[in-house]
Amino acid sequence: MLSLHQKLSQQQRLSPQQIQYQKLLQLNTMALEQRIKNELEINPVLEEIMDEEIDVSMDQIEKDKDSSSDDDVKSEADDYENNEFELEDYMNDSEMDYDFERTNRSKNDEPYQPLAHSRESLSERLLEQLRMLELDDDIFRLGEEIIGNLDQDGYLQRELSTIVEELRMFEHLNVTDVQAEKILKKIQRFEPIGIAARSLQECLLIQLHNNDFDSYYKYLAEQLLTIHFDDFTKKRYEAIKQKMNLTDDSLKAVIELIQHLNPKPGEGNIESAELNQITPDFVLEKVENNFIITLNDRSMPSVTISRTYLEMFNINKRAKKNNRDKNTYKFLREKFESAKWFIACIQQRRETLMKIMQAILEKQWQFFERGPKFLRPMIYKDIAEEIMMDISTISRVVNGKYVQSPMGVHELKYFFSEGLGTDQGEEVSNKHIKERLKELIEAEDKQSPLSDDKLADILIGEGIHIARRTVAKYREQLKLPIARLRREL
Repeated sequence: MLSLHQKLSQQQRLSPQQIQYQKLLQLNTMALEQRIKNELEINPVLEEIMDEEIDVSMDQIEKDKDSSSDDDVKSEADDYENNEFELEDYMNDSEMDYDFERTNRSKNDEPYQPLAHSRESLSERLLEQLRMLELDDDIFRLGEEIIGNLDQDGYLQRELSTIVEELRMFEHLNVTDVQAEKILKKIQRFEPIGIAARSLQECLLIQLHNNDFDSYYKYLAEQLLTIHFDDFTKKRYEAIKQKMNLTDDSLKAVIELIQHLNPKPGEGNIESAELNQITPDFVLEKVENNFIITLNDRSMPSVTISRTYLEMFNINKRAKKNNRDKNTYKFLREKFESAKWFIACIQQRRETLMKIMQAILEKQWQFFERGPKFLRPMIYKDIAEEIMMDISTISRVVNGKYVQSPMGVHELKYFFSEGLGTDQGEEVSNKHIKERLKELIEAEDKQSPLSDDKLADILIGEGIHIARRTVAKYREQLKLPIARLRREL
């Protein structure tokens, strides 16, 4: 039986403008620049300011809208303007349609954009050496595949037999296992030596065999890496001395020889993610006794409303005599609305970023003045309350954004950390404690390194309330090994 029911419920919806603004906040400087260029391509109403500024009043568009006499067109345009969408419709958007914008700048401003020097990638260097071997096509193709399967440290992670089998199956290469092993050995002697090794042990042995070292210590090093490699990696020096019948001086000489080898021959590859160029979103400079914040957006295209399309819009507004004119008017109206929202979102993004960076500076000025030891505990809520914004907004801004200051380049997330109590009743940032841990470990006696318990006792003696397990956690986050593995002869 059919029946009618009334139901009252509250739903949170975001307008297209709000969604566009939130997406813009997530983008960094480089992504924003690309987004503006994309918007210039898809919206003909927007144009880039080149040699002169074009000043078009937004009020004119509002007047044009209010003065419309065609009820049908007005109704359609209002429906477009007031329409709201579910947030999920945008969260599931696979195209990740981001929008960005900025205010006009002086054409005399120089864009702040440090560039990395052009460098040849490791793969290119290896392929060039491979070409010099004058191999037949099948062997050369296998060599290319080996080089293409190296990780960022220069190791061959995939099994050679698997690579050969796939090439036989899919590309019908006629290569034997013996030929594959031979070409791999040749590649491993390329510069840098030890590249394409399948393990650290193999990498070190390749370098040892292909370098001119003292023959006696070279022999001892080969024996150590071949037979006692597990003891070596775990720094069981006493066990090595007994097994190899070495004196302290002989063992020290062998260890020093091995330490001159490169455990990561691929490190420094220009294709490595660690070497991606970072363009800071903010530049923080100290001028006399004050810090000046500059939003690094001078390389952004400055955009405005096209005067040509504005005139076309006005002509079609007055015409609207047939369906063609109505459709043109509706199209232009929608594009003008989109352009207005885009420009407004860019400006709002700029203001939000500056507010958040200013709040961070006010709370962390001692860091920018004196260094990491003076970083204060701070969470997103502190900044949100300071500038009266939502915590999610703070999260979007600090994620992936960088500031260049006298203390270096830091991601904004770096300035947020929990704190630990002290005997003085104050709180100290966990990043300050990590810096102190690094100092203690760097200054320790390498023949008798400090255990986590001893490190905790030292920090407690300095008035910081910390447990041994917390010290262990911070040490692991700093990627510092346990005391036994830090021991040196």
